[in-house]
Amino acid sequence: MAHHSVRNALKAFAAALQFLTRLPVPARLAGAAHEDGDFRRSVAFFPAAGFVIGVLLALAGWLLGSALPPLVAAVLVTVLWIGVTGALHMDGLMDTADGLLSHRSRERMLEIMKDSRVGAMGVVAGTLAALLRAALLASLLPGQGAFAAAVLTVVPVWSRAFLATAIAGWPYARADSGGGFGGLFRTVKAKHALAAAALACLLTAAALAVTDVWPFGQAAVFLLAAAAVTYGAGSLLAASASRKLGGLTGDVYGALNECIELALLLAAVAYLYNS
Repeated sequence: MAHHSVRNALKAFAAALQFLTRLPVPARLAGAAHEDGDFRRSVAFFPAAGFVIGVLLALAGWLLGSALPPLVAAVLVTVLWIGVTGALHMDGLMDTADGLLSHRSRERMLEIMKDSRVGAMGVVAGTLAALLRAALLASLLPGQGAFAAAVLTVVPVWSRAFLATAIAGWPYARADSGGGFGGLFRTVKAKHALAAAALACLLTAAALAVTDVWPFGQAAVFLLAAAAVTYGAGSLLAASASRKLGGLTGDVYGALNECIELALLLAAVAYLYNS
């Protein structure tokens, strides 16, 4: 029984990595990770996939920040950040911007978001998001070794933890047609979202312990602030999108991920600037 549970957990984690990143997954797990049940269980492991991304970003930030000027390092880390996901979330942000900012009917907005072509609003949203990310990283990386490493590690953790809440907490807008890859997650429940949040807390505590940023009391404040920004900003954005679309879509999940990451980076830079 224990072996079976571990096997299922590994398959779910592999499914999370496959869905959220372009990182290679071991062949023994990759073939079995396409079952619907594995994708559903993988939602609880979204923060773990984010942790893998975060560790890569922290290492890249440390190496590039030590060898290159801040702006150059920040742009390269931004490229890695977008590239490691195959621009999955950025594509969702651009499609969502095209749809929601068209100010059309619900049905027309969903049609626009399904269109593979990118419109003016999508280009503007994607460009501004990349520029803001690079600017925030340029402010975070110089001389902020341990703190920057902790932030880069946990930001992808919390953004993906909220995706579990978004999937479980709001209806799927394309449920009537059953279309879209996001439809695989229609059976996700609150227990998956709670598990993702708990895992995000554990991974954040681990990141803070490894980077040795603060003593326990201040680390607790860091964790609470990350959760507050994540679930505050994420809930506002998800509720707003759901009102317009009658629910959320796979594109909206990607847009939420991008916006929450930017909100967390902005909060970290604002803390540095005012401390």
